[in-house]
Amino acid sequence: MAKQGQQQLDFWSESNGGNIIPTSLHTEMQRSYLEYAMSVIVGRALPDARDGLKPVHRRIIYAMHELGLVPDRPFRKCARVVGDVLGKYHPHGDQSVYDALVRLVQDFSSRYPLLAGHGNFGSVDNDPAAAMRYTECRLAAIGNEALLGEIEEEVVDFVDNFDGSEQEPAVLPAQLPMLLLNGATGIAVGMATNIPPHNLSEVVDGAIALIDNPHLSDEQLLSIIPAPDFPTGGIIMNEEGVREAYLTGKGSVTMRGVASVEQMGGKGTGKRQKQAIIVTELPYQVNKSAWIEKIAELVNNNKIDGISDIRDESDRTGMRVVIELKKDISPEAVIDQLYRQTALQSNFGVILLALKGSQPKQMTLRELLQEFLEFREETLSKRFRYELKKAQEKSHLLEGLVIVLQDIDRLIRILRFANNSALAKTDLQTEFALSETQAEAILSMPLRRITAIEQQKIREDLDGLQQQVARLERLLSDRRELMKFLKKELRDHKKHHSDPRRTRLAWQLLENYQNQQKPVEVAASSPEPTKAKSSKGDRAVPKTAQETSIPPTVEVATVKEKSPEKKSRTSPKTSQPVEIPLLSLTTELNIPVAEPQDITVQLTHKGYIKSFESSAKISQSVDLGEDVTIASYNTRSDREMVVLTSAGKALPLALVNIPLVKGKGRGTPLITLLPDSTENAVSQIVSQFVWEKNPESTEGLVLLSSQGKIKRSPLAEFADMTARGLIAAKFKEDDSLFWADVVSVDQELAIATSAGRILRFKADETQIPTIGRAAAGNIALRLGSSESQIGVSVLDLANYPNSELVLITAEGFAKRIGAANIKAAMRGAIGAQSFKFQSRTDRLVSMVAIANPRPDLPVTFLIGQENDIGLRTVQMPLGAIPLESPNSQGRSIFAGESDLVRSEKVIRVATPVTT
Repeated sequence: MAKQGQQQLDFWSESNGGNIIPTSLHTEMQRSYLEYAMSVIVGRALPDARDGLKPVHRRIIYAMHELGLVPDRPFRKCARVVGDVLGKYHPHGDQSVYDALVRLVQDFSSRYPLLAGHGNFGSVDNDPAAAMRYTECRLAAIGNEALLGEIEEEVVDFVDNFDGSEQEPAVLPAQLPMLLLNGATGIAVGMATNIPPHNLSEVVDGAIALIDNPHLSDEQLLSIIPAPDFPTGGIIMNEEGVREAYLTGKGSVTMRGVASVEQMGGKGTGKRQKQAIIVTELPYQVNKSAWIEKIAELVNNNKIDGISDIRDESDRTGMRVVIELKKDISPEAVIDQLYRQTALQSNFGVILLALKGSQPKQMTLRELLQEFLEFREETLSKRFRYELKKAQEKSHLLEGLVIVLQDIDRLIRILRFANNSALAKTDLQTEFALSETQAEAILSMPLRRITAIEQQKIREDLDGLQQQVARLERLLSDRRELMKFLKKELRDHKKHHSDPRRTRLAWQLLENYQNQQKPVEVAASSPEPTKAKSSKGDRAVPKTAQETSIPPTVEVATVKEKSPEKKSRTSPKTSQPVEIPLLSLTTELNIPVAEPQDITVQLTHKGYIKSFESSAKISQSVDLGEDVTIASYNTRSDREMVVLTSAGKALPLALVNIPLVKGKGRGTPLITLLPDSTENAVSQIVSQFVWEKNPESTEGLVLLSSQGKIKRSPLAEFADMTARGLIAAKFKEDDSLFWADVVSVDQELAIATSAGRILRFKADETQIPTIGRAAAGNIALRLGSSESQIGVSVLDLANYPNSELVLITAEGFAKRIGAANIKAAMRGAIGAQSFKFQSRTDRLVSMVAIANPRPDLPVTFLIGQENDIGLRTVQMPLGAIPLESPNSQGRSIFAGESDLVRSEKVIRVATPVTT
C-alpha cells in the first residue's frame, strides 16, 4: 500500500512539473496555523504601541486624510470613506470597517474621539448606528493634529497595500500616546489586550516627567498618572488593582457608577415623600438598557427588595436613571444591592498588551510611555533631518541667486550671447562658480526677481534659512534640545486638547473628605462615627454605611437639574444639591469600623436574612404567615458567616454587612449580600454557619451529599477566604451538597430518610475522618432506589441526654421520639426503621432535634403545595405532639382550621434554634 501511494505521488509530481513537495501533516498544520495566528496578531487584533492604532483604524484615518476630510472641511458620507478604505487598503468586510469607524466617533467609547460625525452613531443603550449611507464624518481636531500633522514629511515608512497598487503608512506619526489616551480592546489567537483610556493632562505630565527623569520611581509616576479615566465617568474603587495593572501589565480595576438620593413625591402636610436613587454615571462599557432590564428582572424575582419603579429620563444633557423606592426603605441598602448584583459595579480586566516591533508584548505603564517617547524621538529626528535637507537645498539655491544678482550685467551678457540653454547653464557655472542646480534655478528665475525689492527679499529669505539650518543642526546634534522641543510640543497639545478628569478615585474622595475643615452635611439617619480595629488590616471597610465613620452621603459634586419644562410630573425634584454616596466605597479603603456588638441573626425559609441588636425588644420567635424563621444565631458583629451552596462552594459574609433592622422588617435577601460571580450558584443555598475563628477549636465542618457521602473538613481551610469564596467539596455531576454544619468530635449525627429510617452514629474521627476539600468522602447512609435523605440533626447526648427528635410526614402524621432510643450504629449502615406509615403514599419530610424539650415550646409547621405555592404556617406547643416509640405510627396533629386541605402537604418543621 505504501509503495502504491509513493508511485501515485511520483506520478502527480511529474505531471505537475515536479512542484509537489511531500511533507508531514503535523508540520504543515503547525506552519499554517502559526502564519494565521501571526496574521491575526499583527494585521488585525492588536494595536501598535507607537501610534496606538490597529491597522483598520490607521487605514480609516489615512484614507480620510487623502480625501481631505480635515476639521475645517465639510463632512462626507461614511459610505465614501468605507469604500476608499476597502478599495485601497483593507481587504475585509465593509461592516467591520464601518463598525471601527463608528467607534472612533463615539464619545462614550473613546476618551478622545479621533473622528467627528453627523448623524446617529449609536448610544450607551447599545443602539446600533445608522447605515453608513446616512451618516457623515470627518477628522476631529486631535486626530488631525496629533496623528497626521507630519504625515507628509517622510517621518514614517510606507508599505505596499494588499495588491501593490497603493502605498500606506506602516505607522502614523503620533504626537501623543494614543494607546493610553483612548485605550484598546482586541482578541487575537492565544492572547488578548484590554487597555483602559486615560486623561490627556495626566499622560502628558507623566511623559514629561519621564523625559526629565528616566529613572523616575514607580511611586512618583503613579502619583502623576493615578488611574484610568473612562469617558463615561464613574468611580474607581481599588487602588491596589490599578497599581498592579500599571506595574505588571495585568490587573483588575473595579468601577462603580455614580448614584445619589433625591426626595420625591407631593408637597404639603400629611403627604409623605418617597426617596429615589438617581444614577447619573455608569461604569465603562455598561449597556444602560440591559442594566435597567437586569434590575427589573431582579426585582421581579425578589432578589432586590424595596424598588417600586424604574424610569430612564436620560436625554441629550446627560444620563439620568430614576429608581423609585418603597416607603421606609433604606436607599443605602438598595444601592449596596445594586452594586453587588448588577453592573453598577463592574471590573475592568486590564491587559497592557501591544505590538512592539511587530512582536506582541505585555508591558507596564512605564514601558508604554517609554515606547512612545522613543518612537517620538525617532520621528522628530526624521522630521528634522527632512526639514534640514529641504532647508539646505533651498538655501543652496538662494546662495546662487545672491551671487548672480551682485553682477546683473554680466548675467545678462551671458544669457544674451548663449546659443541655447545648455550653453547658458555651462557659462553660468563657469563664470560664477555655481553648481548645476543653482544654474538651473537661475535660468528658471523670472525677470521680476532681479528688481531691487526682490533682491532684498531673497537676502532676507537666505538669512532666515541659514538660521533654520543652524537650529535644525543643533536639534539633531544635541539630544537635550531635541527633548526640550518634544516637551514643548506635548505641552501645546495639552493646552489645546486637555479636559478635566471624568472618573473619580475613591481613595482621593476619602482623602478629601478626611481633610475637610468645615462640617459636612449628612443624612439625618447617619450614626455617630465610632472607631475600631479592622479585622483585615489597615485597608478594610464594611459594606454598609451604618458601621462606617463616613456618613452615607457626602456632598462632593452638584449636578445641574433639568429645565422646569422638562421635569417629569411624576418625579418633582428638590432644589437640594445632588449628593454622591460614599457608602461602601471599597474593601481596600482605610475606613474605621464601629465597635463590635452583640447581635442576633435570623434566616427565613424564603431566604431572607436580618440582624438586630440582641438587647433590642424584637421578637426572636418565628413569624406566622407565608415565611418562617428556620435559623437564629446569637453572635457578635465582628464575626463571619460562611454560606454553602448546593454546588459545594463556600462564600464568606461578614455579619457587619447584614443591615440592621428595627421593628418587624423581614430583612434582606441573603443572595444580595453575596458576590456577583456566584449568582447562579447562590440560587440554591443549602446551609450556613457562624464561625468564631477559634484556632484551638476541635470542631470541623461536616458535609453530606445528596447521594449519602459524608466528609469532614478542617475549619482552618476557611480562615482566609476572599470574596470569591472557595470550593468546600467536589461532587459528581449527578450529586450535590445536601447538608453541612460545624460538628464536634464528641457529638453524634442522626440522618433520616423519606422511608422513615434513621441512622445514628458518632461524629468522631473514626467514623468521619478529616480529609481535604478535594476529597469526595465516604458513604454515610445507604439509600434505597425510591428514598432520599430528608434531614440531619446534630445530637449532644452527653450534655443533653433527654434530647428528642420531632418527625413529621407529608400527610400530617407526627410524633416525638427520644434520641437515645434510636439504636446507635456505624457509618455506612442502613439505619433503624423509626416510623410506620398509615398510607403507602405517605413519606417522612422533616426531622428536628430539640435539646431541652418543654411542653410549651412552640413548634412551627410550614404547609403548602408543590413549588412553595400557597404557603402557610401552623404553630402548636411541643406537648401537642405525642411522645412515642420508634416503631409507632404517629398521630395526625392537624384538626379544625389547621386541617390539611386537598393537595396540601407539610413542607417542613421549624423551631427557634439558637446556636
